[in-house]
Amino acid sequence: MRLQLLRQQAVAGDIALLFQDESEALTHPYLAHAWAQQGADLRVEAPGQSRKVAMLGVQDAVNGQLIVLTSATKRSTDFMALLERIDAEYGPKPGFTTKPPVLVLDNGPIHTSKASRKALADRTWLTVEWLPQYAPELNDIERDWRHLKRHFLAHQTFANTNQLTTAIQEAVQALNTQRAKNHPWLKQRIAA
Repeated sequence: MRLQLLRQQAVAGDIALLFQDESEALTHPYLAHAWAQQGADLRVEAPGQSRKVAMLGVQDAVNGQLIVLTSATKRSTDFMALLERIDAEYGPKPGFTTKPPVLVLDNGPIHTSKASRKALADRTWLTVEWLPQYAPELNDIERDWRHLKRHFLAHQTFANTNQLTTAIQEAVQALNTQRAKNHPWLKQRIAA
């Protein structure tokens, strides 16, 4: 399959393979795996009405680093803001050689709108690889969303969306730091 070939090219250092997707986080708690005594009633306080924060993210397939923007909505304008972050990280820079980026997208409405298509077409240096419809298992960033929700946001109630947004950014930073420390390239030594 084409995606497997792209992964091989990314590992070889020929391209920067980027998986993009969106998700949501709630101010009310996610109940992930938890232990309790038999018959015990597990409860987490959840006062008021739940609010949500949209997360738009990109995962580098080789080093696992995440770029995540938060927003109140998941619209084409939010996707274009994420494209600007991709520009800053992976776009061409005068005087520097960069790997050609390949952005893997699903066929969600914010990616296929006229405005988004134009924004993608304006980035001639960016190659887009479209995933088949209804195939989230092919998008590597889906595992990161699940991990963030289960291990960083679970069993907590956030007073407001600002507090939730701060928790999301801290979780992404912690995950990126952990992945940077464990990256195999950092463990290489020069043979004498």
